[in-house]
Amino acid sequence: MSERRAIGLGLSAVLLWSTVATAFKLTLAEFTPIQMLTAASIVSTIALTLICAWQGKLSSISTTFCANPFYYVLLGVINPLSYYLILFKAYDLLPASQAQAINYSWAITLTLMAAVFLNQKIRKQDWIACVLSYFGVIVIATKGDIVSMDFDSPLGVSLALLSTLLWAGYWILNTKNKADPVVGILLGFLVATPCTLVLSWLEDSHWSQISYQGWIAATYVGLFEMGITFVLWLSALKMTQNTARISNLIFASPFISLMLLATIIEEQIHPTTLVGLVLIVAGLAIQQIKFRKKALCQSSL
Repeated sequence: MSERRAIGLGLSAVLLWSTVATAFKLTLAEFTPIQMLTAASIVSTIALTLICAWQGKLSSISTTFCANPFYYVLLGVINPLSYYLILFKAYDLLPASQAQAINYSWAITLTLMAAVFLNQKIRKQDWIACVLSYFGVIVIATKGDIVSMDFDSPLGVSLALLSTLLWAGYWILNTKNKADPVVGILLGFLVATPCTLVLSWLEDSHWSQISYQGWIAATYVGLFEMGITFVLWLSALKMTQNTARISNLIFASPFISLMLLATIIEEQIHPTTLVGLVLIVAGLAIQQIKFRKKALCQSSL
């Protein structure tokens, strides 16, 4: 019963994450990236606070932060503040199909950064995965014209790649975090949200011109990209007896996302975007398959 519930939670998270690229584009039609981050961060902070209250964890928020304040300030500056601001700007400059596909290579970036900062060994299959995935990124960014290396938006591609560095760095820092994961995520938003308000004020943002549809879109992003969905995913991983089976569900997300982009906002999906995404996912799959085979061999000894 718990395994079935874990799969249900995992699928729910994957389906919700599949919608966010579409939600990003709909929101950015009315919000600047800073406005979008501000509105979504406020929604996420409220949602995560309510979840912590429901789980009886409110009392641990202040004690967790005071135990290592610099650490949680650093986490909050990286994610959500810097990561999402850069990611939203990338989505503002690129077609959503390109931005989300490039951002999906963050797991490969994590492998390389773990080797540098955590002294983890890079296996042969990891190098193959890196080559496949970053070749996929080049195919997407150049629309298949890899000889001329001509990018529609060099800044957009650079920001999308930078977002993978920030996201991977955030999870590397989290390897040392022994606190409750939901409390940790909430602390990041409690640090970042005041900063987003200051940035919005410095930008001299005009909020009165935003329609109610725009506010609904921003609320959706705050709930289902930056807030509740992480809780669903963490709960699924905690509940399952087969982490690999839950983790592999995420491979469906970018392809569902492309279908939604083509259907809902009628974005034209360049054929090379699909080719590049397949290369990226193939690289990630190679890492997963090899790891599982190794684990099976060890368990049989």
